[in-house]
Amino acid sequence: MPDPFTPAERAVFRRLNTPEKIQRFLDELPYNKEPDGNTCRSPRRVLRDRTAQCMEGALFGAAALRLLGHPPLLLDLEAVRDDDHVLAIFRARGCWGAVAKSNYSGLRYREPVYRTLRELVMSYFEHYYNLRKEKTLRRYSRPVNLDRFDAIDWMTSEDDVWQVPEHLCTVAHTKLLPPPVIRALGPVDERLFAAGLVGRLG
Repeated sequence: MPDPFTPAERAVFRRLNTPEKIQRFLDELPYNKEPDGNTCRSPRRVLRDRTAQCMEGALFGAAALRLLGHPPLLLDLEAVRDDDHVLAIFRARGCWGAVAKSNYSGLRYREPVYRTLRELVMSYFEHYYNLRKEKTLRRYSRPVNLDRFDAIDWMTSEDDVWQVPEHLCTVAHTKLLPPPVIRALGPVDERLFAAGLVGRLG
């Protein structure tokens, strides 16, 4: 599709010419302090407001990856007793990687070294926990290509683009662990718990 961004917006995206630079940009944005569920900004609004939460960061990452020639793919990670997490995923040299915005330091970038989506998702498992130190990741969605939302201008809309997360909730998700494995899970290691909270807000 034609590039929908203004010259000033394109100038920012031109600097984000690798997935690593996209992740660095997301890491440097302040985490969106709006109460959970209050906003679902488009990438244009993320650029203007200079803030993002998980969903907004994934949308921005997908738009930036699209401008690099990747399909704009999102993948939903589903948890118990915890928030879901959304990744913008990409492939390089036949392997999967991801960019993401998170309040937890271990739930962000992944190098494209994972042969399957399940391998990529499992790289988040030990880092995905709640404040009770429970390991909470349970399922992951099939990839969703955001070109299906081009009609609502998901990259540049001034309105919240709730249609995207609402759709993510409806797509098929794959279980990661059988019940006996879940019952045997131990708590998160104290050092890993502390490391994941570095820079966390709230």
